Amino acid sequence: MGETTWEMALRAAQPALADARLEGEALDLILVTTATPDSYTPTVSCMLQDKLGAKHAMAFDLSAACSGFVYASDVADSYIRAGKAKNVLVVSAERLSSIIDYTDRSTCVIFGDGAGAAVYTASDDGSGIMATYMRANGALGHALYAGALPIEQNPLTGNREIPTNHRFLKMGGSEVFRFTATAVPEAIEHVLERAGMPAQDVDWYVLHQANQRILHMVSAKYGLDESRVYVNIDRFGNTSSASIPLCLAEMKEKQLLKPGQVLLMSGFGGGLTYGALVIRL
Repeated sequence: MGETTWEMALRAAQPALADARLEGEALDLILVTTATPDSYTPTVSCMLQDKLGAKHAMAFDLSAACSGFVYASDVADSYIRAGKAKNVLVVSAERLSSIIDYTDRSTCVIFGDGAGAAVYTASDDGSGIMATYMRANGALGHALYAGALPIEQNPLTGNREIPTNHRFLKMGGSEVFRFTATAVPEAIEHVLERAGMPAQDVDWYVLHQANQRILHMVSAKYGLDESRVYVNIDRFGNTSSASIPLCLAEMKEKQLLKPGQVLLMSGFGGGLTYGALVIRL
């Protein structure tokens, strides 16, 4: 509490760069995912570009809510494969406490603040992103909603009487869960097919930390030992796009990640958006 989104992003970006043994000047692209920017312009990514001394980098924010990290990772991979970037910094920073209605017990006890980062670098050693699968279902956007600027008309309902608390996060929990119950298996099965591997060959499943039931569902559906599905929602809550990189940071600290391991990451949430990627470390 008390930190701005860009400050949280910077605190995540600096150790990620140090771990990659890179200086800011080596970056070609900075991607930031957030639903809670400090300003619409300059973007959080541009603030980072300045603070990191990344004078050769282009920078932009990407808004895909809880799917932000996997969406941005897909973009990073695309830039690298196209030869348009060699080193890409992806930072997910969320200050959800700024858009939570603390009188709404259905949301205020679930969501938390957090930031995490990763560096993607071009390589020819067989490591890197093996496959991705990204989708959206905007028809269900009303199920997870937070307003932005005061507007004359609600874009979802047509209602011209916008309440003063329209910026607070509103969630239809049961509708979001039903969406997730079909979207997550869809993303996992398609990305595994694209990667050409069965579910059992994945060493770690690192999923967006939205709901413990969802994590149990994935374990059960694919007959996985639950120890292979990383969990930290019990300690951090739902940190939107930051949840997957926060998991990765913890896993690295605990020395759970080893070269050659295969990870499957899946994000899902506001938009509604969803997606998955398979990566070899």
